[in-house]
Amino acid sequence: MKRLFISLALAGLLLKASAQQQHSSVQQQHSSVQQQRIAPAYPLLTHDPYFSVWSFTDGLNTSATKHWTGANQSLTGLLKVDGQVYRFLGGQEESYQTLLPASDEKVYTAKYVESEPEKGWNQAGFTETSWKTGTAPFGDGAATTQWRTKDLWMRRTFNLEQTDFKGLKLKLMNDDDAEVYLNGTRIFACECFNGKFIYVPVDTKLLKKGQNLLAVHVKNNVGGQWLDAGLVYDKPVAGNSTVLLAKQTKVGITATQTSYSFECGKVNLDVDFTSPLLMNDLNLLSRPVSYVSFKVKAKDGKKHNAEVYFGASTGLVVNTEFQEVTAKQYKTGQLSVLKAGTKEQAILKKKGDDVRIDWGYLYVAAPQNAQAKQYTGAAEEALTAFTTGKTTGKTSMDGKKLVLSTVLPFNQVGASAVEKHILIGYDDLYSVQYFGQNLKPWWNRKNDQTIEKQLEMANTEYTTVLKKSNDFDQRFHADNLKAGGAKYADLLDLSYRQAISAHKLVESPQGELLFLSKENFSNGSINTVDITYPSAPLFLVYNPDLLKGMLNGIFYYSESGKWKKPFPAHDLGTYPLANGQTYGEDMPVEEAGNMIILAAAIARVEGNADYAKKHWKTLSIWADYLSKEGFDPANQLCTDDFAGHMARNANLSVKAIVALGGYGMLADKLGMKAEAVKYKQMAKQMSVKWMEMANDGDHYALTFDQKNTWSQKYNMVWDKVLDMDIFPKEVFKKEIKYYLTKQNAFGLPLDSRRSYTKSDWIMWTATLTDNRADFEKFIDPIYKFAIETPSRVPLNDWHETTDGKQVGFQARSVVAGYAMKLLDYKLHGK
Repeated sequence: MKRLFISLALAGLLLKASAQQQHSSVQQQHSSVQQQRIAPAYPLLTHDPYFSVWSFTDGLNTSATKHWTGANQSLTGLLKVDGQVYRFLGGQEESYQTLLPASDEKVYTAKYVESEPEKGWNQAGFTETSWKTGTAPFGDGAATTQWRTKDLWMRRTFNLEQTDFKGLKLKLMNDDDAEVYLNGTRIFACECFNGKFIYVPVDTKLLKKGQNLLAVHVKNNVGGQWLDAGLVYDKPVAGNSTVLLAKQTKVGITATQTSYSFECGKVNLDVDFTSPLLMNDLNLLSRPVSYVSFKVKAKDGKKHNAEVYFGASTGLVVNTEFQEVTAKQYKTGQLSVLKAGTKEQAILKKKGDDVRIDWGYLYVAAPQNAQAKQYTGAAEEALTAFTTGKTTGKTSMDGKKLVLSTVLPFNQVGASAVEKHILIGYDDLYSVQYFGQNLKPWWNRKNDQTIEKQLEMANTEYTTVLKKSNDFDQRFHADNLKAGGAKYADLLDLSYRQAISAHKLVESPQGELLFLSKENFSNGSINTVDITYPSAPLFLVYNPDLLKGMLNGIFYYSESGKWKKPFPAHDLGTYPLANGQTYGEDMPVEEAGNMIILAAAIARVEGNADYAKKHWKTLSIWADYLSKEGFDPANQLCTDDFAGHMARNANLSVKAIVALGGYGMLADKLGMKAEAVKYKQMAKQMSVKWMEMANDGDHYALTFDQKNTWSQKYNMVWDKVLDMDIFPKEVFKKEIKYYLTKQNAFGLPLDSRRSYTKSDWIMWTATLTDNRADFEKFIDPIYKFAIETPSRVPLNDWHETTDGKQVGFQARSVVAGYAMKLLDYKLHGK
């Protein structure tokens, strides 16, 4: 599920730095209103792992909007009322000037060695005998200079004519441990992995006129390796005293919408972001178009001239901010459109975790009857043009860091609200590569559509789609309220768009639906089986075909002969390239159990085993493997692989037992009575033996051979939800009673080894309860985590139960697992 070598210390370091930056940003805004917090981060535009923009603060105008990875993807909103300008969307980006470029900006070379150099290697004047010259970055995979040894030492010299740089910072990406020296003085050291650039303050006094030296030692502990380093300094922020901060008065999140209200002098402004991810309509679900709606109304009953400015940064179309982009304005049908994309258009050339799309095109469209003005230009110029009323932007241009600007007039607004909207879309041209073949997005799978047609359709259907979204949001919340209570319903609203938009919908060359997940900030794998497993409940409730779309590729991998082992693959590759497993180790019992359980769940929901019948030979191979290897698992990884290898894992054994029972259930539905009896009895007999071997007094142990330990047995939930009756209900009650003695402020730990937890598993464990009061005892700390965690990122599912801080992961699809209680409610009505 993730890189095993993610450093917990690093997570804390990055969170602290992130929190400080966000606090600083908020302070700079001089906000006069304390916003009510209802989420750790707020979804704005959410469609797939690449087209996903969020607000990381409670105030929409107190920070720059970001991609879920944390990279700036700025949206800016201003409202001009009778000449006075108010900002309601976006904030000041962290912006740096380059002193010594890293490789994301400019190619550079440096001296390096891979065996320990003589003393003084980090000092000026050192003789670089036998040192090699390489082009950065250094590392494995996509690195320009391949580095495969344990250690790497790098020296990079540069000349300066001046040294007066304010806010000097080291810009560093390293894998793993690093120590960095500037002119012989150590400026940074950590035993950590930085999978993205970090910015570390440096004393400017260490610089000198003439030649300077940046020297780095990096050590590879396990897994991949990487080194890229440079120096930057703070870019002066040009303030605009004529722009005031709009007063945010309300924020709300429903399944498909995030809504804000503001006071802007003598008028009120409502802003709604709608991503209509409705699972009963795959064409709508896959249409990469969000709506941003603006309602303006006078507070004083008088008439006011108003204009809304909306700016979309070309940060949405680049992986790094230094990439060249091209932008233009044109008209199509009833729309005025701005379009932007990189000049290079390297389609499907990049893969990985902390990666943004840099191919395809962003579109900002406005109905022509809205009388919008559109132009493009540099950010400062665009804002100045609006605030002064002197439009200097162009209809087309090339450059870096451009902004697509749209101005909507609201002339003579009075007591009646006036509403206008814009559409924001992204055409990725090709979405993923599937065993060597590039696949178009679902909405254009027949190659008979254009993004212009999709934008026109979205505009024509604006009223209808918003009504469908509102109706679904109300039903979704009401169902979750009945299933689990108010806090549970709020958590499900928060998780909905995140869960869906961590996938991409395409059609396979074989004509099958593929709904491919990305392991966001855990390792970037595509279509990971043990990501599909926790994500399944939401899709089982609303469209099992989407769950089949998560399983189809794994079945194909085995059935095509490309994967030859008697258990499923862990993944299909590294997003967006699904060409075969890239994770370094198999999870035999884990993935075999997952696939069989999910096939059984589909049959339970659909009332037939047609899908399992299609893959029966493969399922039978996996069930046979579990019958031999599943009950007492050998030393191996499970889905909680961050906790390391473990033999005789009692919870993993539960998964195998439940899977075998599920296989028996499927056989029964297919009329294979002998097979059904065999596997149902096998599962039942294993459960009895399990209770004996895992028994640890008032609970069941972490492993069969470690007493005075415990773990969440969340895999048991399928026994209850699918009505398989493998384990006695007393087992559930015994575990639940014990768990309630182990809770911390922010949730139930995963097991007795550490105090961290996985919130999706807590939701499954909570579903084992037999009464609302006990269920809510597990839910309350997760709700507290969501609204109090200091980690302001899209909902992370791996956090500390003691202080609520993120340990790892964010924006992942597994929060769809929160819907386990909803699934149980839908199947049983209670």
